[in-house]
Amino acid sequence: MSHTACCRSPGSTPPSAALPEPLRTLTALLAAESEAEAAAAGVEPGDLQQAVWLRLLERLDGGPGMPRDPADWLRRAVRAEARRARRTVVRELPYTADGPGTDAGPEGAALVAERRRALRTAVARTPVHCRRLLTAMLSPSDPTYREIAGELGISQGSLGPMRSRCLGCLRRMLAAEVAVPAHRGKER
Repeated sequence: MSHTACCRSPGSTPPSAALPEPLRTLTALLAAESEAEAAAAGVEPGDLQQAVWLRLLERLDGGPGMPRDPADWLRRAVRAEARRARRTVVRELPYTADGPGTDAGPEGAALVAERRRALRTAVARTPVHCRRLLTAMLSPSDPTYREIAGELGISQGSLGPMRSRCLGCLRRMLAAEVAVPAHRGKER
């Protein structure tokens, strides 16, 4: 279901009907251009459309105003947003539970095992409520928030803030253990 279909009440006018005439004529062109560019950019056509509408609204609000040739501007804006999306996709790396070094053979496996051991050791030194929460979250069965909350006997709504506090505690603990770099150069 499209965003516009789910956000409208039945019988309401489509959003394009509320737009000024010059912009209303661009709706079909924007949809077609976004559909053509989306697959190559690795994004949804609706995401491209939203980005271009936002660009246009920013331009109309405080910028140079309506473009002289709106259709040409729209085509260029869609392509620019598609390029931006492609650059973003290239920079983003997928998250893997094991982290970097997982495909480096025995050395990578040893590094992953050492990281896990260090994490488990640090978690074991946290306060009891944090230890229980973090251990549940690190479970290989990958439980949901509802399952973790049930296991710990707390409300699901308090799980997020508690997780944040416990991760902050763990982060401070680990940061304190990192060796301070030695002073380089001449001492005065």
